[in-house]
Amino acid sequence: MRTRTWAPYALIAPTLVLMGVFLIYPIGSVVYYSLQRYNVTQPWKNGFAGLDNFKQMLFDDPLFWQSLAFSAKWVFVEVGLQLLLGLILALVVNETFIGRGVARALVFSPWAVSGVLTTGIWILLLNPSTGIFQELSELGIGSPGTSVLGNPETVFDALVVTELWRGVPFFAILLLADLQSIPKDLYEAASVDGASRWRRFTSVTLPHLKDAIILSTLLRAVWEFNNVDLIYTLTGGGPANQTTTLPLYVARQAVDSHNFGYGSALTVAGFLILLFFSILYLRLSKFGSRA
Repeated sequence: MRTRTWAPYALIAPTLVLMGVFLIYPIGSVVYYSLQRYNVTQPWKNGFAGLDNFKQMLFDDPLFWQSLAFSAKWVFVEVGLQLLLGLILALVVNETFIGRGVARALVFSPWAVSGVLTTGIWILLLNPSTGIFQELSELGIGSPGTSVLGNPETVFDALVVTELWRGVPFFAILLLADLQSIPKDLYEAASVDGASRWRRFTSVTLPHLKDAIILSTLLRAVWEFNNVDLIYTLTGGGPANQTTTLPLYVARQAVDSHNFGYGSALTVAGFLILLFFSILYLRLSKFGSRA
């Protein structure tokens, strides 16, 4: 009897150990260092700081609020456009037509490209000397030497287009998978009732896609909020910190400046912000309750 009592705990023990090593300990470590002054370049100042890092963040660091505002703008624009374009592509490749397999492969192919390779491709395309704008200038379109990544008025649009190319297939894949699970009988019944294509889309397709849209937008919002590789490689947060996201600011503080205490405090703030808005979004969207 005693063996049966301990058997379930013995079976889940390896999982608990792995969670403790790879999840609980790193989170606890970040929280611990967020309460410390820990800068390897100034070891004489290291020690317990309490909430000083958070006070500095909220009241004495305008770049924190600037990076947070840009992160919110970045997530809202990117996720909204990726959802819209991904839904359109999913609806198109869900139809039956000649070459549908090739069309699906072309739509999904950017998702298979790594982030570093994606940024490398777009760095070459947007290069002011040898990129696409230089080629257009030779055809009489635009001016030579155009640097969209160095211009404060165009850098955000250039980043949005770059990330759209990589992010749209994520929504297209998930939404297409859910589209294929919609019973055909619902569309046939709607057609018999005289419903138009738009009516069938709003009354049958969208309600069925509700949970998939909620989940995919939440996952993508978290991903875009934590996006570092593309922005860091293309702009480094510039020009003049205009494209610095909160995670990129964390990387600057912790990796470049070696200020691990303040970088940990910024990380904790980002984690709490994501946790709060994720719970709020799921509650407001009523995830799991279909019409």
